[in-house]
Amino acid sequence: MGKLIAALICGIIFGLGIAISGMIDPSKVMNFFDLAGTWDPSLAFVMGGGLAVSLIGYRLVFAREKPLLAEAFSLPTRQHIDAELIGGAALFGIGWGLAGFCPGGAIPALGIGRIEPFLFVGGMVAGMAIARALQARVRQAAVA
Repeated sequence: MGKLIAALICGIIFGLGIAISGMIDPSKVMNFFDLAGTWDPSLAFVMGGGLAVSLIGYRLVFAREKPLLAEAFSLPTRQHIDAELIGGAALFGIGWGLAGFCPGGAIPALGIGRIEPFLFVGGMVAGMAIARALQARVRQAAVA
């Protein structure tokens, strides 16, 4: 139960930060990418602030023997760059540039009552389901 409450609190803090920074508005993101037109550098400040908090947070967290709510740290084990990673990053960037949403901004934007975040999140969930199905097929083919 403690993990769920901690996750809820972290999600609320993250969502409030995204909303306060204006990153639930896709025009803010689109204007960041419009270097020759209505460029808005505020997204860079949001990213910089997130990076600064992360750097401090990681130093504090990894100074501990284990996390507060788990028996051990759960870190990625893959250390190589492959087509799956590059493809996923490219799809993320293309989707962000076209829609003005990324998952971190789209989920809190569901609360603003516009249809666009629902369409984006629906497409994202469908894409995740398709990717899982394809990965399962590849794993089955490798075993057979």
